[in-house]
Amino acid sequence: MRQRATFCGIGCKTISKQNPNLQIVATIVKFLLSAFAILITAYLLEDFGIYIHNYLTAILVALVLSLLNMVVKPIITILTLPVTILTLGLFLLIINAFIIYMAGWLVPGFDVANIWVALVFGLIYSLVMSMLNWVSGTRS
Repeated sequence: MRQRATFCGIGCKTISKQNPNLQIVATIVKFLLSAFAILITAYLLEDFGIYIHNYLTAILVALVLSLLNMVVKPIITILTLPVTILTLGLFLLIINAFIIYMAGWLVPGFDVANIWVALVFGLIYSLVMSMLNWVSGTRS
């Protein structure tokens, strides 16, 4: 039986108790879809300076990107808030590119040529991830 979500206050979403095992499986599926999207995007941009060794490297890149997005991105976003406001949020694309470039620096087997290639990688990755979420029926 599926239970409805209720919304409170400033958009916080409170979901009634669901099966925790299903939530774990859904998280793992989203993580593997993310790694697959990274692999597809790297394959599409191989001639432009993105190289990924294999699927295990893509899983490691997905893990590192998620950790960098949880830890480093909020700090950089807060520090660059005035620039982000002045550019009406477009500077967040540069921050995303920087996070991807950092992942290329941290993960062996994942090479990113420069920040501009990382910017294109981020844009194409988000499109591929959206398509995979749509096809698989997983949504955040």
